[in-house]
Amino acid sequence: QVQLVESGGGSVQAGGSLRLSCKVSGLSFDDYAMGWFRQAPGKEREGVTYINWSGQDTYYSDSVKGRFTISRYNGKNTLYLQMTMLKPEDTAIYYCAAGKGGAIRNTMTLTDFRYWGQGTQVTVSS
Repeated sequence: QVQLVESGGGSVQAGGSLRLSCKVSGLSFDDYAMGWFRQAPGKEREGVTYINWSGQDTYYSDSVKGRFTISRYNGKNTLYLQMTMLKPEDTAIYYCAAGKGGAIRNTMTLTDFRYWGQGTQVTVSS
């Protein structure tokens, strides 16, 4: 049974930082690309950042480039998202997801990811 469990969400003031984690079990973690998505109230889920199986290839949406950093530790089956300079518009539920293969491309969408976590809430106040 594949499980992705996010943690690290919370409330923070604008300009602050948070680090999200996603612990993965039930699959060969280092065979899969991973991603972080988010969904704000009333909006569609959107891709934030992706990382390939080795961690050497990453993609960031324009809205988070330069502020967020995705990383992974294959030895611990864990994905991370370091978020800095947070803005109120970053408020959303953040989901981690496992892809269908090891590579990433900047045109990936939700359908390119097979397994999903339950999400963790991030709230940024002004």
